[in-house]
Amino acid sequence: MTTSLAMNVIQLREFLKQEFPQTSIIIDDVGEGWIKVRQAVEFKHLRPGNTVSGPSLMAVADVALYAAILAIKGPVALAVTTNLNINFLRKPAADKDIIGDCRLIKVGKRLVVGEVFIYSDGDPEAVAHVTATYSIPPS
Repeated sequence: MTTSLAMNVIQLREFLKQEFPQTSIIIDDVGEGWIKVRQAVEFKHLRPGNTVSGPSLMAVADVALYAAILAIKGPVALAVTTNLNINFLRKPAADKDIIGDCRLIKVGKRLVVGEVFIYSDGDPEAVAHVTATYSIPPS
């Protein structure tokens, strides 16, 4: 993928802090067409059975894709998810951070498609796999 970064890690963190203050997901690293995010698992992220809830995993994937798009498109606050598909693969650890490893697959003017592999920190086996499409508003 041939892109250049419009926003770096520091700019992305600041943008999310201002525009999306309710998220506690942290941007760890970013590059051209990829991003890595982290969610510290707290009690509010758990469901019965002592595992991380599906909505928490979906939030990690959604924020990862959103931030990866911002990194290459710039601060487009109104980019929105149009489709998100998740496959739950394994039980996430309740006592480890959740890591989202995102890659953008197709970057168009109006639509962006990406995927996110979600891991429990330190475990090489993915706990979930997400594909999603975002709509970019006209500039």
